[in-house]
Amino acid sequence: MDLGDARICITGGGGFVGSHLADRLVDDADVVVADRFGNGRREWVPDGAAIVEGDLRDPAVVARAIARETDVVFHFAADKAVDSDDPDEQFRLNTTMTANVLERMRAVGCDRIAFTSSSTVYGEAPRPTPEDHAPLEPISSYGAAKLAEEALLSVYAHSHGIRAWNFRFANIVGPRLQLGAVIPDFIHKLRQDPTELEILGDGRQEKSYMHVEECLDAMLFVIRHADEPLNTYNLGTRTTTSVRTIADVIADEMDLDPAYAFTGGDRGWVGDVPRMRLSIEKLAALGWEPTLSSDESVRRATRELLEQGFD
Repeated sequence: MDLGDARICITGGGGFVGSHLADRLVDDADVVVADRFGNGRREWVPDGAAIVEGDLRDPAVVARAIARETDVVFHFAADKAVDSDDPDEQFRLNTTMTANVLERMRAVGCDRIAFTSSSTVYGEAPRPTPEDHAPLEPISSYGAAKLAEEALLSVYAHSHGIRAWNFRFANIVGPRLQLGAVIPDFIHKLRQDPTELEILGDGRQEKSYMHVEECLDAMLFVIRHADEPLNTYNLGTRTTTSVRTIADVIADEMDLDPAYAFTGGDRGWVGDVPRMRLSIEKLAALGWEPTLSSDESVRRATRELLEQGFD
């Protein structure tokens, strides 16, 4: 699929990954960003992109964002807190937005969607985890919502003629990453107290981290080369990084030597999957592999967040 000269709607286009995608596409396509700016920022939306501000649970907002001329939707909008204080509401919010987006697409004849799912749909699965792993047993409401949204994508792909690309993300890192993710959280804590860093769990949690620019490279490659009605791909790296290693990298980049204070236990919060590595063999077979390791992605993202003045 060629995105040049296309009319593209990016839901959550003022957020972390969505705004980077808008940067990529705005010079060659007609980009519409739909965002309520709860987590995203208006200033991250590039010049040249139109903005529809509002809540995608409202069908009227969705109708303004996805016009009859829309060629493809990148659906990034979501409440992303895996430790939400109100998991039931989070589930309803995320699934309602996705249902509204898909139904609007069906109604106006927009037949292509790229959806950002998550490694959390797998739960605590054997590693590396392939796309065809079964059963899928998420352990958080966030993961349960993503799995339900994937099911909706499947319905519209197989019954309503919509081609869908479903991307199960590892941990994506880079500039504009917000509090709630481990790297900006550690930076924020060390700015508050350079002598001690609280680390949730035992610090041995180990996961795959992928830089946002490589994430976008992979997404756009898959969209160009995979053409089944429903195309599901893991996006990640072949390597993992522990939480303690992330703390070491950030302390090194900030030229600090803090003491570590662990909260204990083998996971950081209820619903946390302590160890995750996705298989990317399907992605490699299509013809794309990341160039950065998980450790390299973490270090690059740390430097970028420090340079952007994150606090």
